[in-house]
Amino acid sequence: MKKILVTGSLGQLGRCLQDKANQHADFEFKFVDKDELDICHAEQVARFFKEYKPDFCINTAAYTAVDKAEEDTQKAFDVNAKGPKNLAESCLEHNTVLIHISTDFVFDGQKATPYTETDHPNPISVYGDTKLKGEIEIQKTLKKYFIIRTSWLYSEHGYNFMKTMLRLAKERDEISVVDDQIGTPTYAGDLAGVILEIIAFDKDNYGIYHYSNEGTVSWFDFAKAIFEVSKLSTKVLPIKTKSYPTPAKRPKYSALDKTKIKDFLKKDIVFWRDSLNKVLTKI
Repeated sequence: MKKILVTGSLGQLGRCLQDKANQHADFEFKFVDKDELDICHAEQVARFFKEYKPDFCINTAAYTAVDKAEEDTQKAFDVNAKGPKNLAESCLEHNTVLIHISTDFVFDGQKATPYTETDHPNPISVYGDTKLKGEIEIQKTLKKYFIIRTSWLYSEHGYNFMKTMLRLAKERDEISVVDDQIGTPTYAGDLAGVILEIIAFDKDNYGIYHYSNEGTVSWFDFAKAIFEVSKLSTKVLPIKTKSYPTPAKRPKYSALDKTKIKDFLKKDIVFWRDSLNKVLTKI
């Protein structure tokens, strides 16, 4: 039986992994959040690994407050770069495979075609920079790792764009959303399923992979779809990024090429709107 440690288990991806845990009777899961295991503390991580000895560690812990990170740089670095380094060092000592979740924000958004795993990262925000530093620390330390970059994560759990739109729809008749940032919404439940497939597949095709749902849209398109599927009459107005300044810069284009992970797992990926329909039906 494979022993699987999941960090950051109260986040939306961690909770989606918990939802799917009972589908894998051959896996023994240990779900921990910061109160039980703070990945920023190397000694605590080392003690935990020595006691539990996981075969796999899925790191979903992250500092994801993109705008706040521009000021809270040390905390963002500790969680997104130092934390993965601590996990990687303990994974190395205990021969544990690390599955680490990264982001489309490692890219600058200047491409016009989907980013591949070999494209050169060039983050334009503190968040993106700290996530890239985490990737680098893992690659420097380990050979047995899967780094999965994803984008625009949402789910029925936690805080995300979809739930923000649903909340605002109760408060306003119209909402302005940027239409010049292009990417792909990703249902965290779909990503959780792919992570567990990688473990079940039990192949040593280690490295960096991209995963999101299929298709590309703007945030404006995504918001419109949320209201259409939910049968809400809230009007969505398109605006440009320059009309909605934020502390952190966002990539203008951050669609991810999924060819590598599709070839690895021999599977198709769900279209983003199909997954949105599924989630909104749930809630």
